[in-house]
Amino acid sequence: MDSLIYPDWSQPKTVMACSTTRIGGDSLPPYDSFNLGLHVGDQTRLVEQNRSSLMKIAQLPTQPYWLNQVHGTHIIDLANEKNGNRQADAAYSSERGQVCVVMTADCLPVLLCNQQGTEIAAVHAGWRGLCDGILEKAIKQFKSPGSSIMAWLGPAISAEKFEVGSEVRNAFIQHDAELVQGFKAYDNGKYLADFYLLARLKLNAVGVKNIYGGTYCTVSEPTHFFSYRRDGVTGRMASLIWLK
Repeated sequence: MDSLIYPDWSQPKTVMACSTTRIGGDSLPPYDSFNLGLHVGDQTRLVEQNRSSLMKIAQLPTQPYWLNQVHGTHIIDLANEKNGNRQADAAYSSERGQVCVVMTADCLPVLLCNQQGTEIAAVHAGWRGLCDGILEKAIKQFKSPGSSIMAWLGPAISAEKFEVGSEVRNAFIQHDAELVQGFKAYDNGKYLADFYLLARLKLNAVGVKNIYGGTYCTVSEPTHFFSYRRDGVTGRMASLIWLK
């Protein structure tokens, strides 16, 4: 596997997207090696070197709009963001050359675009944000209807590794009883949660049927991905989308 993963979707020609792995950077253990997060304890100089490398290898048109993610549901429209606000868990744009980005290390990154190739978004969906409706909110940000939006589910923790308590399952079911499908009884009153299935169900509910990806497991692929659940202290991958 290389430094970058390219979404397996038939996106419009104007839409560019990729997701990073942990391969190909300058950070030292336990952030080895392509850590893009400044907030995890890594040396700032090395993270900046990695971000500079990302600009080159992904051929980005401009610096990505790095967010301060807080597991909430706030979405920034990059075209209207004049105050330098970065506290959000998703970014939307309809302007060429603006790079939407989210960082993850087990949480689910979701990249969105419309079939006309004029609108994009990058969403950080941790279980709280996913439960509280960040995907639905991101779809509402689009002028296009849900039926014309495509979604790619990037590398996240798989159902086999995502053990949660009953309070997590209950929180989802309180929003929508259909979401019970995303949980499997496990051990000692715990459940295995399927991030990918929960995201698909939530996207389907707002009209999004063209959904791709959802095949990786950050926890069980230590040579390729950072995983907070596996390692505790670790780096962050990035998922990016922009309009040419």
